[in-house]
Amino acid sequence: MASYRFNQPKPSEITPEEVWVNRRRFISAGVAAGAGVALAGLADVSVANTSAGGRDLPAQVNRDYLLMDATTPEKDVTSYNNFYEFGLDKSDPSRYAGKMVTDPWSVRVEGEVGKPGTFGLEELLALEPMQERVYRLRCVEGWSMVIPWVGYSLASLLKKVEPTGNAKYVEFVTDMQPDVMPGLRSRVLEWPYREALRMDEAMHPLTLLTFGLYGKVLPNQNGAPVRLVVPWKYGFKSAKSIVAIRVTEQQPTPSWVAVAPQEYGFYANVNPEVRHPRWSQATERRIGEGGFFTPRRPTLMFNGYADQVASLYSGMDLAKNY
Repeated sequence: MASYRFNQPKPSEITPEEVWVNRRRFISAGVAAGAGVALAGLADVSVANTSAGGRDLPAQVNRDYLLMDATTPEKDVTSYNNFYEFGLDKSDPSRYAGKMVTDPWSVRVEGEVGKPGTFGLEELLALEPMQERVYRLRCVEGWSMVIPWVGYSLASLLKKVEPTGNAKYVEFVTDMQPDVMPGLRSRVLEWPYREALRMDEAMHPLTLLTFGLYGKVLPNQNGAPVRLVVPWKYGFKSAKSIVAIRVTEQQPTPSWVAVAPQEYGFYANVNPEVRHPRWSQATERRIGEGGFFTPRRPTLMFNGYADQVASLYSGMDLAKNY
């Protein structure tokens, strides 16, 4: 597998530490003591989450991922969502997701791996110390957020199952609960929802297997109890409520590519120079900054993570491989 060196952020991107600490009310002194303390608190975390949010999820703040950008208010992050299993309106997930069952939960890992298996949520929580990382999230519709996610690099789980020499792609399959997910009755997509990454993208340290946000376990509407966050790609690549991970030799067909390949490509890298067929991607509206009348901001190449990930696409035509 390829190895990556994470470039240190530019000084202009780093929030002054005293400002960061003052606004991080939910980080306790015990969290700062070390990863062992953080893991010790996981045994009491309830994974039966509600749309109002869950209990504390202790994590070490990873200071390599601090941004100058102000974090989006938690109330916006948990009430303005794309989660089409619950409906197409942005408020549908927070309205309906509270009834989703997230306990018990397991994730099946299979395909081109030497050690396939099924991992219970408790196993996944204990696999690596939890980190809090502040990532930008950019959606293809033109809005963005800045969210402190809690999790660890997906590479930790993939290394545990030992991908074979034929492993070239990683597919993610999400849950279906027809009794509580009214969106499954729509024909906008074929269910269950599927997403996929190239193996080197999946192994990149930025790719986060995510269990929480704002220091708490994930609310259902944000993809509880485990989801993906790939910060340099448009939001639909970050699959929610994952139940299966398949390592494959052939390139899978993600759900949006299957229904609208002219609009949604396999790579879905944030690229302000490539126009969506129905709108420009050159600017974005940051949720929580004053509504629709707030001036739009320029969209950053690879969502601001070009220094870390541009080398993955060296020699590729990013207008064709969109």
